[in-house]
Amino acid sequence: MADHGTVEYATAAGNDYPAHENTYERFIQFTFVGILYLVTVLFGLAVGGVVGHWFWAFLIFIIGIVGAIPGLLTGSRTSSYVAFALSALIFLYNTLS
Repeated sequence: MADHGTVEYATAAGNDYPAHENTYERFIQFTFVGILYLVTVLFGLAVGGVVGHWFWAFLIFIIGIVGAIPGLLTGSRTSSYVAFALSALIFLYNTLS
């Protein structure tokens, strides 16, 4: 198409592999926290919609949010685990009683 002029190639200055690893780790963290939060919301909807205990469902929603926000901001999975475990216990308590 353009037979005149020199061919220029875009080259990256330096190695950006650590940036790729960081982006991948953040994606994995976001996915992990998101999945646990969605399961927590499903626990809340099951407790509220199926069992009819909307107070406990609201509590599960709050616990899920409180567990997801630090998990997304700090990169720690502990808060998501704790929120999931508490929500699962509330879910089991309400469905088995």
